[in-house]
Amino acid sequence: MNDSIEDTLYKLKFDNRFVANLPVDHHKDNSPRKVHQALYSRVNPTAVSQPRTIICSQEVIALLDLHPGVCHTGLFAQVLSGNKLLPGMDPYATCYGGHQFGQWAGQLGDGRAINLGELLTSKDQHWTLQLKGAGRTPYSRGADGRAVLRSSVREFLCSEAMHHLGVPTTRALSLVLTGDKVVRDMFYDGNSAAEPGAIVCRVAPSFTRFGHFQLLAARGEDELLRQFVDFTIVADFPHLLSDNESSRDKRELYLRWFEEICRSTITMIIHWQRVGFVHGVMNTDNMSILGLTIDYGPYGWIDNYDPDWTPNTTDFAQRRYRFGQQPAIARWNLYQLANALMPLINDAEALEKVLEGFSTLYDAGWAEMMANKLGIGKFKKIEDPELFAGVEKLLCLQETDMTIFFRALSKFNPDNLDSHIVNVVSDAFYASPSEHTQQQYLQWELKYRARLLQQRSAVSTMQWIESRERMHLVNPLYVLRNYLAQTAIDQAGQGGYAMIAQLLELLRHPYAEQVGCEHFAEKRPEWARHKAGCSALSCSS
Repeated sequence: MNDSIEDTLYKLKFDNRFVANLPVDHHKDNSPRKVHQALYSRVNPTAVSQPRTIICSQEVIALLDLHPGVCHTGLFAQVLSGNKLLPGMDPYATCYGGHQFGQWAGQLGDGRAINLGELLTSKDQHWTLQLKGAGRTPYSRGADGRAVLRSSVREFLCSEAMHHLGVPTTRALSLVLTGDKVVRDMFYDGNSAAEPGAIVCRVAPSFTRFGHFQLLAARGEDELLRQFVDFTIVADFPHLLSDNESSRDKRELYLRWFEEICRSTITMIIHWQRVGFVHGVMNTDNMSILGLTIDYGPYGWIDNYDPDWTPNTTDFAQRRYRFGQQPAIARWNLYQLANALMPLINDAEALEKVLEGFSTLYDAGWAEMMANKLGIGKFKKIEDPELFAGVEKLLCLQETDMTIFFRALSKFNPDNLDSHIVNVVSDAFYASPSEHTQQQYLQWELKYRARLLQQRSAVSTMQWIESRERMHLVNPLYVLRNYLAQTAIDQAGQGGYAMIAQLLELLRHPYAEQVGCEHFAEKRPEWARHKAGCSALSCSS
């Protein structure tokens, strides 16, 4: 391979702000332990036997100033498997805690994630490169720190799919096979098996989580908490800074910072609800302070609309992280972050005031999103809440594919009295609609038709056309359906990786019709209803 292509790897500039500015754990072995008064431990990835790059994201390659062909080089596979470090890389794993399924879990940390370093690109953008599945760290708690191919395929594809859907997310640079086997009990039922190992390189401005601040507060390490908050604001929120920050101003700065975290979290959740994404494990250690979707574990996509659905088998009993509860859980998680910041702000009333605004901000954002999904333009407080409630009721009447329903709705013509919604969205039904269902659709249709005609009479022809066209910009045609991801995983397990590349390309343009790809926009097939990986997953990876 041309040396100049590999040279782009050697030319990467690492400034590693995290390790340069924050205290390190002075123990240098990988043994599991409690780490105090430090935010990270230096740790090198564990070597793998035969690294092989399966696929990479060319958009992320470009973000990092790399040559498009670099992912085909042997050096790329060596670096992105953790076998070789580039000049300037300073690998580390971070220390954090968190609430898991509502219970405080104490210290957790990067148990199978290792940050290779922080890049500074030609556009002055900072990107942290993180390997998931690169071996043991002090936070592995007795585990091996590895990841299997099936979960790595899901993480790689969904990270990039979410980005192209317009959902705030961490990115995925590469998916590398390790050549080694990893033993996992997929459903925690005593049936362990050796599976192919793999490593995903995740990319984000930072991987800082709510749990980083929670652990420091829980341990009473208040000065370190202050130091880390100050660092985080400088590194990730510099626009919040003013030239002079007095002690009083510092508290106000922390409140503005917390308020921004709330807003970005709300934006992320609204996007999840818009596209039908269910995270599956919204623990506070899986919440990014940048409002990015992070840690693609047992996630899933709504096939038939069901607010009570969760893809996580571990959560089947309480369904804490079900689709319909994601906004409430986000708010609960923000409360936990607020508690962690109390030692610095020391003003419960001020924090509560910010949190009290959560519902107002969320409701306004959700209403705007729904108005766009329905193509009705600007939200109206009097007419539209009933309209929104009505469409959710329709979706719950019987098994109805959420993605297909909203995409098809744009075909409804309010001028044509022979055009009926129940027929327009018929491809979304998993069974023929009952007479009762048809009657309910007709009743809602009257309100929807009237609302569309009202809007058209109030705006210009161009504005009307734009509002209808906007429906296609918020209602995707293609999403990473659970059965599609599992089919790609099954083929990869047999040594075939073509479908991974096919899905990556498809999901780069989720709102545009793509010739020959019609089958990717169809309902979940019946065989996938209860198939492992197509309906639910565990946290095993």
